[in-house]
Amino acid sequence: MIIRYIGRDNARKRLASLEGMPGRSVYADGAASLFGVETLVVRPTFGLPHEGVYETVHVAPLLEAIAADHLVAALLVRLGGYAVGVFEGERLVASKVGSRFVKNRHKKGGSSSNRFRRRREEQAKALVEEAGEVAATVLTPWRERAEFAALGGDQRAVEAALATRRDLAWLRERAIPRFLDVPEPRLRTLEALPYDLYAVQFEAVSDTGGSGAT
Repeated sequence: MIIRYIGRDNARKRLASLEGMPGRSVYADGAASLFGVETLVVRPTFGLPHEGVYETVHVAPLLEAIAADHLVAALLVRLGGYAVGVFEGERLVASKVGSRFVKNRHKKGGSSSNRFRRRREEQAKALVEEAGEVAATVLTPWRERAEFAALGGDQRAVEAALATRRDLAWLRERAIPRFLDVPEPRLRTLEALPYDLYAVQFEAVSDTGGSGAT
């Protein structure tokens, strides 16, 4: 079993060619299992509500789910910076980014190491508190409309930022299952995020020994 994420445009092209082929399709639990020349389990980022069983390769409900746009709130945090944004489909409609210096880990021991550690913890605390405050300011106006949230960067830093404010709990509740391992949070990172947001998860097992998803 090989798991890959494919951009939704390429995913749609790849799947559309399978429509009507001999095989079987099972829609359940937010995924489509397609059995034909190869076996594919396809899971769109934002879910797949359709359920059913078909005695052929039937991808229309899957293509519909992949093509759908959503309003998504995003919070990306790493020690050193953060990026907050709102996407309508693939369009970034609100955003704010920021950075704060956080020292790298100190490898030496002794009292100087302790002072270094305390200073680093203070810097990290200031960073996540600022990220939480900015997230609340930018995202709260969109709270009623946002269907999903996307979290990314460093998981511990994101959790620390969310923990600074109760009014950010909804982001965790609406978060997509995939945590986005993005590079340094910057505006350019946000602008490129829709590719990852809408990338489709393929679990492929080829009956002929190939990997399937490419």
